[in-house]
Amino acid sequence: MIVATEKKEKSISSGIKLNFGSIIAMNFGFFGIQYSFGLQQTNMTPIYSYLGANADQIPLLNLAGPMTGLLVQPIIGAMSDKTTSRFGRRRPYFLIGAIMCSICLFIMPYSNSVWMAASVLWILDAGNNITMEPYRAFVSDKLPAEQHALGFLTQSFFTGLGITLANLTPGILIALGILGINARSANHIPYTTYAAFFIGGVVSIGSIMFSCLTTKEAPLSPAEIQRIRQHPTGLGSIFKDIFAAFKVMPTTMRKLGVVYLFNWYGMFIYWQFITLCLAKTIYNTTNPASDGFASAQLLTGTVNGGYNIVTFLVAFPLAFFARKITSRKVHFLSLLLGGISLMALPIIHHAAFLFIPMIGLGIAWASMMGTPYAMLAGSIPKEKTGIFMGILNMFIVLPMLLETVSFKYIYRYLLQHKPENAILFAGALITIGGIMVLSIKKTTRKL
Repeated sequence: MIVATEKKEKSISSGIKLNFGSIIAMNFGFFGIQYSFGLQQTNMTPIYSYLGANADQIPLLNLAGPMTGLLVQPIIGAMSDKTTSRFGRRRPYFLIGAIMCSICLFIMPYSNSVWMAASVLWILDAGNNITMEPYRAFVSDKLPAEQHALGFLTQSFFTGLGITLANLTPGILIALGILGINARSANHIPYTTYAAFFIGGVVSIGSIMFSCLTTKEAPLSPAEIQRIRQHPTGLGSIFKDIFAAFKVMPTTMRKLGVVYLFNWYGMFIYWQFITLCLAKTIYNTTNPASDGFASAQLLTGTVNGGYNIVTFLVAFPLAFFARKITSRKVHFLSLLLGGISLMALPIIHHAAFLFIPMIGLGIAWASMMGTPYAMLAGSIPKEKTGIFMGILNMFIVLPMLLETVSFKYIYRYLLQHKPENAILFAGALITIGGIMVLSIKKTTRKL
């Protein structure tokens, strides 16, 4: 077991330098958050399909993620900036969000209609979003600027590990002979999906509890506590703070917003249409009731698990290269490689060769989940970390929200209702996002 003991080497303005074991322990909760996210990535489109949804309904049914992120994360980030409870500044939000996620993961497989599944997804995503930005602010609070890349890319490591295991769990259960590929409940959802969600419910709360019990938050000074308590409270004050933060948003963050427009619109398309694409390109079927479609769902788990294996393998090397050649160049090269790899995926018609584009996508995903936060952390006021991390997430969910309302028409009229064209389109967007990274220049934190 990793013991989160702080290596008190030197104190600098943005935190105390920690040893590697402490950084691993403080980020372990991200494993559970991303295990939950991985279950959504791989299983929500098939669940909707089993319950009778049409392909062009999928974007709208996935509206929960972007809407809860848009509404919840900036508010929770701002609230955590003002929290001075005896349980900590950020940790209470981890626990509340993790409990919500675990309950929803246990309920999801029992959905008996499309709208029940969509409703549970709304609550599940709200729980994830309550947890997410205080967690990122927690890392920024705790670590000095020189360790931001390592801290946030450690989250990429656990992102890769969590999503990998979430995606591979059904296949592992089948390989071990515990459950059969075609064994389904009355609502047509495979029992392997039930098992994966139940395991996710345990992992979600367990990993967060580990980080909370092993890692103390950076204590606030008496002056910081006094300033927070003197600040107006209430929802109106929170919205005022968010609006004020928009007005003083650093240039780095504005330009990251443009990058995010392309790469997150593209990733949302990928998650929604990868199963449909593989069913068509590998198994030559579009029928959700067919064995080929069920095999495509399992293959999606393997494919997504594959790129997330790459993610946790390359997370620490990316942190090394970020220190050597800058986070900006690492992010540019990673997105470029990921976009090109995704554009190549639809031309592959043998499952054995799918590992090739997954290498590039895994590198891009590792960078998406860590590098932008390292780029931003040094350019925002320390006392506003939660707000700005929440606003940055708005730049993630706004493209997703745009996708839910616009992609239906792009898919129908421009992409000829072909899922393979949707994946090609997603790759092109991520490539453009990579090119846009080159416009970002380095800025420093305003203290």
